[in-house]
Amino acid sequence: MKYILSLPIFNHTTQNLTALLGLAWGFFPFITVLLLVDSPWFAQNLFDGRYLADILTLAYFGLLFHHSDAHLRKLLFVMIFLSYLGELIFCNGAEMYDYRTPYVPFYVPFGHSIVYATGYIFAHTSWAYRYDNILRTVFIVFYAVVFLVVGYFWNDHFSLLFGLLFFILVRRKRWQNVYFFIGIAVFTTELIGTYYNCWAWRPFTYGGLATANPPLGAVFFYGGGDVLLDKIIWYYERKILINT
Repeated sequence: MKYILSLPIFNHTTQNLTALLGLAWGFFPFITVLLLVDSPWFAQNLFDGRYLADILTLAYFGLLFHHSDAHLRKLLFVMIFLSYLGELIFCNGAEMYDYRTPYVPFYVPFGHSIVYATGYIFAHTSWAYRYDNILRTVFIVFYAVVFLVVGYFWNDHFSLLFGLLFFILVRRKRWQNVYFFIGIAVFTTELIGTYYNCWAWRPFTYGGLATANPPLGAVFFYGGGDVLLDKIIWYYERKILINT
């Protein structure tokens, strides 16, 4: 991994901020179209769109990678492998949710990377820095309301528990808004993906913990993955810097 991240392709010193912000805003229509293409309805009424979904995701990922600087390129790349590992643990191992096919779709790890990049880009815009304190307050209230509402009205005990853990995690990270921005992309993806039946969460997890479809508290696992991703990139960038 250290050798790969030292390659010239990961040493791009500039980034196209306009293009990246356009891609971040474009994420919302993109993920809607992507998951529609991968849906059972699409397969039954048109054709099996799985391979088209793979192509669309790789193309979008390629655009993000092309316009990113060295740091974001490393984040995008490493997130693919962390995401696949997470799928093996939570989908295949813990059996918390199931995709419409017996296997994890090829595009999913790349999709996770796109979700992360979307939140990262928004969090590093000039307006996000300018209104950092206001956004933090709005996000904290919004997320608290979401977790409480789904916990009470959807009987989603999973989101109550892991929503609390999400707040503990973000507090330990000094309430950085990047986790909240990523969470918005996560909420969008989970709601659309389950609406189109691309995947479905089990009604009970961890020995009887009631779970909605989707449980929005799953954002905690994305947050934990983001923390691990930051540590990995920090370690490799530090190693590369020391050896140059």
